Amino acid sequence: MSVIWYSHPAGRRHLTPRGHPEQVARMDAVEGALTPLRLTRREAPVATDDDVLLCHPRRYLDRVRAAIPDSGTAALDGDTHLSPGSLEAALAAVGGTVAAVDAVLDDEARAAFVGCRPPGHHAETETPMGFCIFGHAAIAARHALDRRGLARVAVVDFDVHHGNGTQDLLWEEGRALFVSSHQMPLYPGTGAAGERGAHGQVLNVPLGPNTGGAEMRAAYKETVFPRLRDFAPELIIVSAGFDAHISDPLASLRWHEDDFAWITDWLCDVAEEHCGGRIVSTLEGGYDLDALATSVAAHVAVLKERSA
Repeated sequence: MSVIWYSHPAGRRHLTPRGHPEQVARMDAVEGALTPLRLTRREAPVATDDDVLLCHPRRYLDRVRAAIPDSGTAALDGDTHLSPGSLEAALAAVGGTVAAVDAVLDDEARAAFVGCRPPGHHAETETPMGFCIFGHAAIAARHALDRRGLARVAVVDFDVHHGNGTQDLLWEEGRALFVSSHQMPLYPGTGAAGERGAHGQVLNVPLGPNTGGAEMRAAYKETVFPRLRDFAPELIIVSAGFDAHISDPLASLRWHEDDFAWITDWLCDVAEEHCGGRIVSTLEGGYDLDALATSVAAHVAVLKERSA
């Protein structure tokens, strides 16, 4: 089976101010990286309100909808901006991730990659932040649990920034294991090892500045992969941020493309052992365009190879 690649043209209509790192050109980088891989491509469906309400309350969705400007951009905070096309783009990121879950659970593919923007892992229950509007990885997990009847879903976040939004949205959800490796100290300032979730189902793996691939691999082998295997997930959702790359301007970890490929290969091992190889990966960060392209290609190439 091929990997299914979800995207949506609205991702190009989510505009941010000039010089903002979360820019439309990220879509070009992903497009250029994935087109040569000859994946099965689908347009991401736009999420329904009910999809968003799996994790966010109605008043939050209404507040975001009311904040969409008629022209130009509007700031939700110092980092997070809206333009006239932003709501459709954010809903497509949610809808694509939900559709990807359905596709792998329905055996249309063993793996899927959602290459939409804006990212989602910083969006808390009622707080947009860190470029993020809706928590699509957490929503997809709740979709798999509440609508598709799974008993255990793991969300693994290797973005350089802590997935505080996903942690917030899944804090009380004992059926979901949330794992985040991230640089610390760094925005948003959360993600200490002592933050463990209401049911002990959160695993934070903080990494010091300048941590390279060798140290990361040791931490994953010692901590992350044993925890995943003990949890025995029926589905793995990956918050795939590529800003831990050595070239990324927003942080100072020192990973390379082969490190993202290595993590992906190991996650595929766990998926094959426990959930029929089923993995859904959704794009989060990555702000050096060349590094984003090469890292996305390395990540998805492993998904394709392991799905064959």
